[in-house]
Parts: sequence; structure tokens; C-alpha cells
Amino acid sequence: MDVVRFGIVGVGGMGSGHARMMQSIDEVELVAVSDVDKAAVEQVSAQYDVPAFTDHKELIAAGLADAILVATPHYFHPSVAIDAMKAGLHVLSEKPIAVTVKAADGMIQAARETGMKFGVMFQMRTDKQYRIARKAIDDGLIGDIYRTSMVMGWYRSQAYYNSATWRATWTGEGGGVLLNQAPHNLDTFTWLTGVPKYVTAQVRTRNHNIEVEDEAFALLEYENGAHGYLYASVNEAPGASRTEICGDKGKIVIDGNSVRVSQLETSIQQFTRETDQMWGSPKSQEVQVEVEEMASGHSTITRNFARAILYGETLIAPGEEGIKGLELSNAIILSGKRGKTVETPLDRDEYESLIEELKTTSRKKEGVVEQRVTDPSFADGGTH
Repeated sequence: MDVVRFGIVGVGGMGSGHARMMQSIDEVELVAVSDVDKAAVEQVSAQYDVPAFTDHKELIAAGLADAILVATPHYFHPSVAIDAMKAGLHVLSEKPIAVTVKAADGMIQAARETGMKFGVMFQMRTDKQYRIARKAIDDGLIGDIYRTSMVMGWYRSQAYYNSATWRATWTGEGGGVLLNQAPHNLDTFTWLTGVPKYVTAQVRTRNHNIEVEDEAFALLEYENGAHGYLYASVNEAPGASRTEICGDKGKIVIDGNSVRVSQLETSIQQFTRETDQMWGSPKSQEVQVEVEEMASGHSTITRNFARAILYGETLIAPGEEGIKGLELSNAIILSGKRGKTVETPLDRDEYESLIEELKTTSRKKEGVVEQRVTDPSFADGGTH
């Protein structure tokens, strides 16, 4: 095998974007597409001259593909992925891998039992600023972490939410900003700092006519006693993203595409104990952290996934790590909805019960104007 034959399940905005992207990857061949919308899948089928299916099980059973990319609405990710893995196909899933951690557990278990490769489309892990931050932490440059902060302020219009019946509903999407826009940031945040042990949060719908949250904020406490703050919103323009990670020996600040790593000459604890200077503070200097140059974006994740199948290359974004950011988003929603501090790992059954309860509040959406438009930033590694 010198190429991985891919089928795409779900050819909406993101799925059709992936179909276009696959044409430029030498290790990948698009061989089939599937979608419950017959007209939509036939259009993509004709564009790339590949067979079309309206049932993902038919695509899987056709024997055309070695792997599938799952780009359906969130609730369908686990069932499609598990069906594929049990049939001997590798799975690359769009984010989030599932709506609930219990469903994600099932995907991870299926991958372990079948031995199939399982990856998640977390392309922000390929961005240089996050790779620099990860290396700085791994190399011990900032010491033990004692404070974290993540602020993600983006914007989405009402027209965006009106573009599909499933968007921004408890029955169709299972969450708002935390399940759709924030997963990439939650992934890089937990990739760098780990999953907090305790979460005290609020969620609310501030500016849109939707069922789910368009704003969330949380206080975090980690196993080692470190504290953190998290804010995610789609009510801000211009968009901004900032992460701070403070340690005993230094600090990392990621602001948009830039990163600054500062290291102290003397650790906070040592300086605090030993200095005789009333107004003194540890001196710091910016440290240059070198990482290998590499392309970033969706195509890099897809190529890496194919090469993991072909040559055993290490996955950049293993599917089993997709549960970390999901654990945090579920914890925020559970805390916000129940008005209490919650502990991770979450009580799986408690969260399933909450989601089922929220689904009962869903109502048929009015004013839907169907649009299947790929995120314009997709080609540049956009986070959709």
C-alpha cells in the first residue's frame, strides 16, 4: 500500500472542504463520499468522480476505502466511527470526537479493541506557537505550573446559526461555543496544561436566538493546587485568542499567532524565601525555543494520519486525546447547568442524564436558511 483510500462521511461545509483538500495530498486518495442529503452527496460525487452513498454503512461495506474521515454533525461521530473500526477501517474524526465523554469512551475502546488508527482533526496542534509552548513545558523551562488562563473571544452571526436545522440545538449539536468553536482551543489548552481536577462554571446565551450557550466562563483547580480561568465566547469582534501558563520558573504567553517564553533567573519560591530586597522581584529573560519547521493546518493532520497507517508515523492528534478537551467542556456545561463545582473525570451517567434532560427542551428551529458553505479560513488551517 502506497496510498490510503479515504471515504468521507458527511459532505457539508467541512466535509466538502476536506474533499477538496485531499486532492493535494500524495498519500491520500478520495474514493467515496456519503451523506444523508442525496442532492448534496451527488454533487460532491460528480465533482470528484467517486461513488456516492446516502448511508455510511453502505460506504463502509463497499470495500472501497481503507479509512474514513467523519464530518457529520457531532452526535453521529461515535456511531459512524465505531461502525467503521469494527469493519476494519481506520478513522479520522472531525472535532469534537463526540458530544459526551461516555460516547467518546466508546470510540476509544473500539480503537483499542480493533487496532485501527484513530485520529482527530486538531490542526491547531501543528501551529508553531503551540508546539513551542509544548516543548518549553516538556523541557522544564517554566517549572511547576501554578496558574493557567485561556480566553477565546470570537464572533458568529445569527445567519450562521440559521444555516442548518442541527446547529445550536441540544438535539442536533449538543452544545454551543464549547462544542463547536472552542474544541481546538480546549485541546491545545489541555494538551499544554492537563485537565483540571475541579471546575466551577457558568454558561449562558447572551446574544443569539439559540438553545445552547454562546458564552462560558470557568474557574479551574488542578491536582497540584494550581488555579486557572477560562472564557469562551462567540460575541466578540475582532476575534482574539490568548493563553497564559505561569510556572515557578517562568511564563508562557500565547497571543494569537505569537508566543513568548520567559524564564526566571531564580525561581519564584527560592527568590521569595531568600531575597532581602523589599521591592525586589526575580529577573527574567525571554527564551528562544526552537522547534522543527513544518506545514500547519488540516492537510498536515490528514497527511500525518495517512503516514501513520502507511509507515507507522506517530499521530500528531491521537483520537484518545480528543477526550481531554471534551472532558473540560462537559465539565463546564455540567457545572453551569447544575450550579455546582464538578470533579473530573466526570460522572459519565450524570452527564448523559443532563444531556437527555436538555434535549427535552429542544424545539423545532424557525427561520432556517440552509447553507453548506466551508469556513473561508479552512485552507489556512481555520478552526470553523
